[in-house]
Amino acid sequence: MSKKELRNKRIKGFSIRFMPYSEIKNLNSTERIRKILDIVFQNYILILQGRLKNEEETRLIGDTMAMIGHVKNFKGIELAVISSDERVGAIDRIKNRLVMSLSGGDIGAITIIGPASIVKEIKKDPKKIELMLNK
Repeated sequence: MSKKELRNKRIKGFSIRFMPYSEIKNLNSTERIRKILDIVFQNYILILQGRLKNEEETRLIGDTMAMIGHVKNFKGIELAVISSDERVGAIDRIKNRLVMSLSGGDIGAITIIGPASIVKEIKKDPKKIELMLNK
């Protein structure tokens, strides 16, 4: 295949957006979820520095499940959180909790959220992450 043919085979209709945690740090849960959904509805794959609270992740998934069938061409989201799973000592745990309380969240993690119409699957293991896209 020539370079020109390869360029024409690119997946169209999406972009990747990085959002630092500071952009959502001062928002309440409803505003965070709304901001994330606004980005996903624009066909962006969102890479968020940090992670949402467990109840926010649950609510985000629940809200998107409720939208399937009610919002035109919306098939849901794919979500994955990557964080350090290392076993740390007591002093490191205290440091991590202090940083999390000062920053307002776990900024040592990365959250990937994308529309299910684009993201087929997100696979993760300790050494890599694979983002499978729909054709």
